[in-house]
Amino acid sequence: QVQLVESGGGLVQAGGSLRLSCAASGRTASNNVMGWFRQAPGKERDFVAVISGSGINQYYSDSVKGRFTISRDNSKNTVYLQMNSLKPEDTAIYYCAARGGPYTSHDSGNYDYWGQGTQVTVSS
Repeated sequence: QVQLVESGGGLVQAGGSLRLSCAASGRTASNNVMGWFRQAPGKERDFVAVISGSGINQYYSDSVKGRFTISRDNSKNTVYLQMNSLKPEDTAIYYCAARGGPYTSHDSGNYDYWGQGTQVTVSS
């Protein structure tokens, strides 16, 4: 089992920044693929960003590309999501997720472990 705990959410004005963290514990593997997803009220859970186990490869949804940056510190078993130039439409619960194996994925169904989520609210 892998436990994931997100932190860093909050309320921010449009144009502001937040940094989310996701700390992994339990049967962690430093080469797990890690992803961030988000779910706004009444909507499906959407892909935001993913990072390979080594950290070399990162992929982003079109809606956040150029504004968000995913990174990881395997010595701390932690993944980060730096969010800049935030917009009201970024308001959602943000979840981190982990999957075994070397391949990144945009599909939430391919992830084995999920955190409890952290709320991000962007005011206009």
